Amino acid sequence: MKDRTRSHDAQLRRIHPHLWEIERSGGMRVPGRIFASESMIDHVRTEGGLAQVVNVAHLPGIVGYSLAMPDIHWGYGFPIGGVAATDPAQGGVISPGGVGYDINCGVRVMTTRLDASDVRAKIRAMVGALFSHIPTGVGSSGAIQKVGRKELEQVMVNGARWAVEQGYGSESDLAHTEEEGCLAGADPSAVSERARSRGGTQLGTLGSGNHFVEIDVVDEIFDEDAAGEFGLRRGAIAVQVHTGSRGFGHQVCDDYLKVMARAVRRYNIELPDRQLACAPVASDEGREYLGAMACAANFAWANRQTIMALAERALLAALGASPRDLGMRLLYDVCHNIAKLEDHEVDGEVRRLCVHRKGATRAYPPRNAKNPWKIGQPVLVPGDMGTESYICVGQEKSLAETWGSTCHGAGRRMSRRSAMRHFRGRDLIGEMRERGIEIMAKDRRTIAEEMSEAYKDVSEVVEVVHGAGLSLKVARLRPLAVIKG
Repeated sequence: MKDRTRSHDAQLRRIHPHLWEIERSGGMRVPGRIFASESMIDHVRTEGGLAQVVNVAHLPGIVGYSLAMPDIHWGYGFPIGGVAATDPAQGGVISPGGVGYDINCGVRVMTTRLDASDVRAKIRAMVGALFSHIPTGVGSSGAIQKVGRKELEQVMVNGARWAVEQGYGSESDLAHTEEEGCLAGADPSAVSERARSRGGTQLGTLGSGNHFVEIDVVDEIFDEDAAGEFGLRRGAIAVQVHTGSRGFGHQVCDDYLKVMARAVRRYNIELPDRQLACAPVASDEGREYLGAMACAANFAWANRQTIMALAERALLAALGASPRDLGMRLLYDVCHNIAKLEDHEVDGEVRRLCVHRKGATRAYPPRNAKNPWKIGQPVLVPGDMGTESYICVGQEKSLAETWGSTCHGAGRRMSRRSAMRHFRGRDLIGEMRERGIEIMAKDRRTIAEEMSEAYKDVSEVVEVVHGAGLSLKVARLRPLAVIKG
């Protein structure tokens, strides 16, 4: 693959300091575009991301560009950090590889009334309470009793609203969740029995890998007006949740990759990589995947809504505080692995497009019907467990250049296997404590896999999208404590 990657170097030209373009050639239907700094593009060249950007540009019905955000790294079919829009009216396809296995993996951030000085002596108690209240790890279960078939179908169709109706959070949370926590078009009949069985015990569970619940302090404010509207103030405590649709979404993806492999042959679709298996959006297979994917997306929103409520209960217990004293409020919840039917302007006319965002976050500007905020949509960009995270705000330029999208996180620069080898023998928990971060994890291997050195510099990633005008910095969060699987 590295040889193929190098073959694209001659086609790569710099548009401006934060944007690079791969000219259209061969079977590419559109050019490729990568948002990156000069130092980042060198890593993308050697890691293989350019080849995947080129491969995505071959998809039938793709419009505009095959796009990649600065957190790009190698993924299944699509690069992680990839964005692509297809036009169903022009034979446009939908590809499960453009969403990924963890459908609607996403982030939510909650603000509180607490200051860092209020909790400094209680951090260990707080992280212990989070770890005991929120099940973590591979196959974790138990936060909610197993939901029956009919109730699980309500989760698939109603998303976060289901959790609110069960007492996990409040109605106001829905207005601060992308799509109000419910993606339209969910079709439970398109979901396999295997996916149902995997999901039935996993609501309210964190999982493993890069998923986490984190206690942060607002470390720096970059935009006072936006921070004020978002309820952010320097020195205040915030809570961050990063997880997705668990085994339910993984199984939906696995099921439909097999369906799409057959569809490619049925519709005579030529692809440079079989991992891009797809079907026309308007086909039976395309509609069924969209319906099943929406079910998984809604499961993920119900999951994060539930975890938010569990986190609030844990902190109340650890602090001996009242809900009023804690003052936990949902700032926003955004997903970063999804495909949606959205209206966008193409060549002067509005078209209904299927927008794939895989490791990319929606970043809608002010005055958009899908954005409840006057100043622009909050964009949540988590770092790794040892570095800062960012709250940003969507801008008009994102609609013009990236179908309303921006980065989603730091992006890996080292595989999990490589990280395990690299960090073997180190006292990683002790190193984190020396940096002022308490950590609890079900499996110490997860800590090694997720160490900061395994990731790109999230600050550099955010500077690229800020400089490109896709989303602007509002505040920086610094971790104090984290739980992982």
